[in-house]
Amino acid sequence: MRKVLIVDDSVSMRQMVSFTLRQGGFEVVEAEHGQDALEKVKNAAVDLVITDLNMPVTDGITLIRNLRAQPAMKTKPILMLTTEGLAAKKEQGKAAGATGWIVKPFDPDKLLKTLAMVLP
Repeated sequence: MRKVLIVDDSVSMRQMVSFTLRQGGFEVVEAEHGQDALEKVKNAAVDLVITDLNMPVTDGITLIRNLRAQPAMKTKPILMLTTEGLAAKKEQGKAAGATGWIVKPFDPDKLLKTLAMVLP
């Protein structure tokens, strides 16, 4: 079973994404901000990360940079899931190492199709 780390400061958003992914056959690990996510990655190998952009403690862009600096996360897909649809933010995410961008509110079927496309 593939393991996905969901990083979002919104409990309800984490629950919605977790529900969708579990229905799609994924194992889910949750983190409430970037620093929490970095700790979870140390203890659990994940196949993909879905992260929010705007979070307290460590934001999504900083999280992506920190994840990409870890050998185990160099090539793993990282998707941004955020309300931010601005081109400048997308470019920042891409420059940091994001694989793709999904705008909230998300469509559950599209989310699962996106995961199927980016996971090897």
